[in-house]
Amino acid sequence: MTAPLLEIESLRTYFYTDAGVARAVDGVSLRVDAGETVGVVGESGCGKSVTALSILRLILPPGRIEAGSAIRFEDKNLLEMTEREVQRVRGNRISMVFQEPMTALNPVFTVGDQIAEVARIHAGMSKRDAAAKAVEMLKLVGIPAPEQRANEYPHQLSGGMRQRVVIAMALVMNPALVIADEPTTALDVTIQAQILELLADLTRRLGTSVLLITHDLGVVAEHCTRVIVMYAGEVVEETITTGLFSAAHHPYTEGLLGAMPRIGRHAERLATIPGTVPPPTAWPVGCRFRDRCQYAWDRCEREHPPLYQIDVAHVSRCHLAEEPERRAHPHPPLAAERGASAA
Repeated sequence: MTAPLLEIESLRTYFYTDAGVARAVDGVSLRVDAGETVGVVGESGCGKSVTALSILRLILPPGRIEAGSAIRFEDKNLLEMTEREVQRVRGNRISMVFQEPMTALNPVFTVGDQIAEVARIHAGMSKRDAAAKAVEMLKLVGIPAPEQRANEYPHQLSGGMRQRVVIAMALVMNPALVIADEPTTALDVTIQAQILELLADLTRRLGTSVLLITHDLGVVAEHCTRVIVMYAGEVVEETITTGLFSAAHHPYTEGLLGAMPRIGRHAERLATIPGTVPPPTAWPVGCRFRDRCQYAWDRCEREHPPLYQIDVAHVSRCHLAEEPERRAHPHPPLAAERGASAA
């Protein structure tokens, strides 16, 4: 087997605050192979974005990546590199598409200058060649009149165009890996579909791998070959995309799938997962999902579940892997009972 393009082992990213140590990412391991699109899903607060920022070593105080973590990219550990060495990787071999283009783009520079800057820093292009490259990239991402748009500022463009500019910046150096962090959150539904299709088409043509962070399982179903489900700072399930939708194992994944809207005569009422993600300063002992789980029993309170091997390409952090008969006896989750008593 060839080595993965990206391999994360036991990543722990903690934030040291007055309220205590927030273990935002707490032992995450994952991989992305060359030419692969991997989806990372989960609720807000589960650690998806912090994982992405950790890969690029963009964690600032009071946060830090703990000793024992490893992030290997193209067989090099990014955590052992100097800051200057990491800067050569950012925007060159690994690029990021952020969820809000107005915060990713500088409002006082034209979009052409911002794209050209990437080419000048990483490829050493002249000012004229970099400007031509910027126009070429704007054309590549489908922006009309690219020569005119290159001289405009971010506020002069629509939300969809701004996101196309961010994608152009991410792809200008033909990176090996693109990390897309909720790339369509602030856009209209029709524009969302266009942006995702554009990103998928460009990465296919360029042979780029993608780590797609999203809360939308519909996006995962359409664009990802493999999916990683995160909850409370951990990976709780990982499998190929078709396997997740046909045979999800972890109760949290079941809850996410149940909350997806369905169209058709047999559409069911949307399910909800009671309660909320616990705070990262106080992850519960045992299973971190137990208070929201309809199958939880005393073992879930005592023992923190490992990642069980469900089949060759499927792992799940749930004791149901060893005691599947418990599925026959669902019950109201503790979080639902608390909510009912509070009401």
